[in-house]
Amino acid sequence: MLTPTRLAFHTLDVFTAQAFCGNPLAVVLDADGLSDAQMQAIAGEFNLSETVFVLAPRDPVHTARLRIFTPKAELPFAGHPTIGAACLIAELRAPEMFGRQPLQLALEEEAGPVLCEVTRLGGAIHARFVTPQAPKILQRLEDRGALAAALGLEPTALGFDSHVPVVASAGLPFAFVPVDGLAALNRIAPQPAALGSALGMERPAVCVYTRETADLAHHVQARVFVPGLGVNEDPATGSAAAAFAAVAVAFESPEDGEHAILIEQGFAMGRPSLIHLTLEIAGGSLIQASVGGASVRISEGFLRAPDL
Repeated sequence: MLTPTRLAFHTLDVFTAQAFCGNPLAVVLDADGLSDAQMQAIAGEFNLSETVFVLAPRDPVHTARLRIFTPKAELPFAGHPTIGAACLIAELRAPEMFGRQPLQLALEEEAGPVLCEVTRLGGAIHARFVTPQAPKILQRLEDRGALAAALGLEPTALGFDSHVPVVASAGLPFAFVPVDGLAALNRIAPQPAALGSALGMERPAVCVYTRETADLAHHVQARVFVPGLGVNEDPATGSAAAAFAAVAVAFESPEDGEHAILIEQGFAMGRPSLIHLTLEIAGGSLIQASVGGASVRISEGFLRAPDL
């Protein structure tokens, strides 16, 4: 297949209904002719936390195939690229249809097919996806002293109620570290090398969270750091929110039924974001988790494929 000489792209702010908030995303369309090296080079050029490339699906019953890159590596799954790409695809391909009713999309990602629903609520476009893998806790993190030092905190700041540090995943593993309030959350000063050692991760990814929030109607505020993938701090992280479903179930023991958790992120960066996490509990177990949020288109244009 020939490499295209020009590629259409759009940028969006995701997990927000307001421009210049949320998490910026670049979406490159019709990317089937690009090599892996070209995609990685383009992602490095945009230098956002993620760039997503839209390709024809392998299975024709699906809507599209997505490949997701940070400035340094490809990811099998990520939340804000899924939300942003779903909103953009719906807006470009079926603007009238999803304006009348929710539009269902099936997006192929390396972690597996991701089912999405896109709606227009007022002037904003919202999408939500069902987690491609069941959220689960992988291990507990026992060395609080090393973990606290790697985050620039004192050990007494870690934990609240029954919450303790763990590693959890819904397709991408994150360490989840509870802290006792916004004061501790805002003074985090992560040390990437020490963080990798404390977490036992070659590419450390950590979500630090507290129950104290900027808006009393919300439930959790978080900060996410992924230095191993070229992302010092991320303004909004849907894959971490998806994995957080396992944390919420383990430490909050929610009753059977549907539960909504509103997660604030990006506030310390001046990029306030709001992530909607929904849990479905039956028989005391997590049956399904979904992640949703709004997105706003910011720019569009063309780029030349690098000659690699």
